[in-house]
Amino acid sequence: MCTLEKRGNLFILTFTGEDQHRFNPNVIGSLLSLLSQVKAEATRGSALITQAQGKFFSNGFDLDWAQAAGSEQGAAERLRQMVDLFKPVIAALLSLPMPTVAAITGHAAAGGFVLALSHDYLIMRKDRGVLYMSEVDIALTIPDYFNALFREKIGDASVRRDFLLRGLKMKGDEAEKRGVVEAAYGGEAEVRQASVRLAENLGRRKWHGEVYAEIRKGLYPQLSAILGLTHKAY
Repeated sequence: MCTLEKRGNLFILTFTGEDQHRFNPNVIGSLLSLLSQVKAEATRGSALITQAQGKFFSNGFDLDWAQAAGSEQGAAERLRQMVDLFKPVIAALLSLPMPTVAAITGHAAAGGFVLALSHDYLIMRKDRGVLYMSEVDIALTIPDYFNALFREKIGDASVRRDFLLRGLKMKGDEAEKRGVVEAAYGGEAEVRQASVRLAENLGRRKWHGEVYAEIRKGLYPQLSAILGLTHKAY
């Protein structure tokens, strides 16, 4: 599940419990509720860090929960349900009135990679963990808002191709080199410390939260449109 801690102006959202931090309706609901709380309590100088305990940042949708439906049709319906439920989470992150940082201390796969990529800044470790889109390997198509996120967040077309069409597993040093993450560090402690430093430095600017969110939405217009987010023009 998810927990939320506030340290000064920093909100720390942490995935706890289940090792792979997979998203099922209960986890998605908890995550969306906590992001709503963060938005409601935001002030100038706020920033969000999302992190996880254990080997995984997140291994994406809970396919075991989908398969537990007991039939191929039931599993497909449960998967569609998770895709639909997860969409407002990405919308919430894109419209959050503060800078956001993903502290990736373990594997971020499929929906877990998407969640991390929905943050403004990604900090990753070099010694463990990969970024991976598993859909091509497990014969699942990719939701439209996932595709839009990759188009607008990853500028290198060959990197997008290799993630989505080759099932590339990218480590932290390569992700930093290719511009997918902001920086990569040698261990878990270093990633957490760097994420806090970055979030605190961004928070010190005390930007107007609503303006920050509008600029972010304008930066990713295709994704915003698919997510149903309006963008105010000034």
